[in-house]
Amino acid sequence: MFLGPVYVLVYCAAMVAANLIVWWLGPWVSPINSFFLIGLDLTLRDKIHDHFNGNPFALAIIVLVACLATYFINPAADKIAAASAISFSAAALVDWLAYTLLRGRSWMQRVNGSNVAGAAVDSVLFPSIAFGVFMPAIIALQFAAKVGGGALWSIFFRRVSGCVRDAESISRGSKRPAS
Repeated sequence: MFLGPVYVLVYCAAMVAANLIVWWLGPWVSPINSFFLIGLDLTLRDKIHDHFNGNPFALAIIVLVACLATYFINPAADKIAAASAISFSAAALVDWLAYTLLRGRSWMQRVNGSNVAGAAVDSVLFPSIAFGVFMPAIIALQFAAKVGGGALWSIFFRRVSGCVRDAESISRGSKRPAS
């Protein structure tokens, strides 16, 4: 599907934006970032997983590139970039494993199930590493926001994927879109 590179670019842009916003505004903005940007990243991980046929190294490289981009855009955000690299890598591994183990389930069940697992890991690691303190309220708010945001993004991407399949079907000369 032609959207694979777009998913990678959006994933990186959202990750860099989330890192720089947290660096600029501090921990209080984490739950807002978590809903809009990290929920997006969690869901895109699974689209990227599908695009690269489940290759975990592809996502690891993408995470590393996004964290390096954060650092190069603003070297003062080095602690945020490092925390992001560690937490996103650990969460991506857990997300990849959950998504793989849920094979045979519907895409919505797989993506949201893996989002819960990835969100749990990322929500504990990121604020603890980035700010050097364990913040239970921020962790809980981030977790809820990531899972909720990921669920909304999964609905969006399910619809986008359906539209793309329909357009591809029409372009191949089918009279009606594939179901």
